Amino acid sequence: MPTTPHAPFADLLRAHTVPLTHLDPDAPLDDLEPLDGVIGDARVVAIGEHSHFVREFALLRDRLLRYLVERRGFTVLAFEYGFSEGFGLDAWARGEGADTDLAALLAGAVPVGVEAPLRRLRRYNRTAARPVGFAGVDVPAAGGSLLPALSPVADYLRRVDPEAVPEAEAAIRIAASFAGDSGAVAAPAWARLATAEQDALSAALARLLIRFRAVEPLYTSRGTRHDYDVALRRLEGACHADYTFRALAGLFAGKGLTADTSARDRYMAESLLWHLERGAPGTRVVLMAHNAHIQKAPISFDGRLTGFPMGRHLREALGDGYFALGLTSVTGHTPEMRRDENARFGFVLDTTPLGPPEPGGVEAAFAEAGLGPGVADLRRIHASAGEGADPAPGPDRVRMQSTHLRTPVLEAFDGILCTPESTAADVLGAG
Repeated sequence: MPTTPHAPFADLLRAHTVPLTHLDPDAPLDDLEPLDGVIGDARVVAIGEHSHFVREFALLRDRLLRYLVERRGFTVLAFEYGFSEGFGLDAWARGEGADTDLAALLAGAVPVGVEAPLRRLRRYNRTAARPVGFAGVDVPAAGGSLLPALSPVADYLRRVDPEAVPEAEAAIRIAASFAGDSGAVAAPAWARLATAEQDALSAALARLLIRFRAVEPLYTSRGTRHDYDVALRRLEGACHADYTFRALAGLFAGKGLTADTSARDRYMAESLLWHLERGAPGTRVVLMAHNAHIQKAPISFDGRLTGFPMGRHLREALGDGYFALGLTSVTGHTPEMRRDENARFGFVLDTTPLGPPEPGGVEAAFAEAGLGPGVADLRRIHASAGEGADPAPGPDRVRMQSTHLRTPVLEAFDGILCTPESTAADVLGAG
């Protein structure tokens, strides 16, 4: 398929990119001030990354968090991290416990970059007039285990509905048999369960969820509305994760339903909105997740629709109040995740050289424009591109891990932060 020439788009990049002079999170923030006009009044600013475990992306996300909190008054950091587990991290970020407690709170989680932002929030909150909170939005353990959600649900039922506890305990028993520290561990372990066990878990979760909703007045009369809302959201997370196990098994077997992996992203979007709706007036959220979760355009591989990302749902709910900033790099290395069931998290990281940016990709356009690190205002570029009789075409792909994802970049993202080079961070031990 012929690729689209990018000279006109490179010109637009030069005209509408905010250059960055620092990657250091603790450097002065003055070079970020022009982002005020890029982000506007968005209530949610999502900051992505084309790969987890990239050093430059971690530094830039931490720096952008500092800018958005200190200069723009954002009040919540939301993360691609379990909704249920997020409450403990929020308490720690607001000052509860000792500084050293964070290691125990994060002990079972894949180190996708949440530690440094949390430590920054805790330091900031010591003197802040308005403390900044933390919110998890993902299914429990990012799909690694249902237990972080189901165990507190069982505790809640012991207080408000002891009759339903055996159903929760039955679900916990099955969930414990395949629980791991990541979805790469849990998904294959779930697939090895007997079909009867898989079906029994799904049935127990469905019965619990329907009962939660059907007898809501009973539960709220025996406890608080907040406790009910949290427990219900936890249970919904377990249900979405259970559905995702089935969807992934079908996908890997080559017989999955179209877009069936959308369940996790739908849950993440609804969790973000859950926190936003319950926040104090003026709540504004910095959301950190993979580019494939924050983008607004559907995800397709080899021409087959795979899923609707979180960003698609947030755009529909918030309109221009949602701003998706994708992070990518022209060249360098990326940590490719290679499945290994003998590894703790079910994968190892292979430091993989990035090939040249593909013609037609946004990285190739940045290279052609001769730009250093900077944030491209794609909303403004999109508007400018449509002004002429012969509109300048936009890129049709963006890096994902060590390959490229075909997607209409101007529709998928509101901004792109591109670095000339990326470096793999050896957080697990690279292969």
